[in-house]
Amino acid sequence: MEDSLFSSHSVKEKGIISGDKSKADAFEYADQVLEKWYPTTEEGDNKSIFVLVTSQKEGAVTGGHSFIKAVGDRILGATVSENLPALATEEKYNEAVSSSAKRLVAAIDRLPDPGAPKVRDNKRESNFKTREETEEKGGQFRLVVGGLLVMAFVVPMAQYYAYVSRK
Repeated sequence: MEDSLFSSHSVKEKGIISGDKSKADAFEYADQVLEKWYPTTEEGDNKSIFVLVTSQKEGAVTGGHSFIKAVGDRILGATVSENLPALATEEKYNEAVSSSAKRLVAAIDRLPDPGAPKVRDNKRESNFKTREETEEKGGQFRLVVGGLLVMAFVVPMAQYYAYVSRK
């Protein structure tokens, strides 16, 4: 499926550039890379750059005029705001790139939008008792703890009395 999806388009990795990108916005950086790799407007007209900044869990997609026109602003915005954050927060960077590329290729081919990945709800339920549950059982706990304290004092005294009374 994936091979057939990308076979009609030139979807390939141009290169990986590393360095300190924390100072620049992901979109600024993508524009700089596009200008560096394709210095003239004609060369970069139908090209695109996809940048994923793993340290900031964000990314950018930019490209030449023909690319942006073919994909459309809605898909570009949705890719950056839906695909990347959802998968980057789970540190699924390869899946973020793959699902974004599928979405962009579908837009270029005028196919239905595959949509954003399903976001998992990472909310965990607390295992602590609520205030109401604690107050509800409070009387029982006071009774048990009080009983143990009384026994801790009474039992040794009774043993001592029994020991002393035999003599």
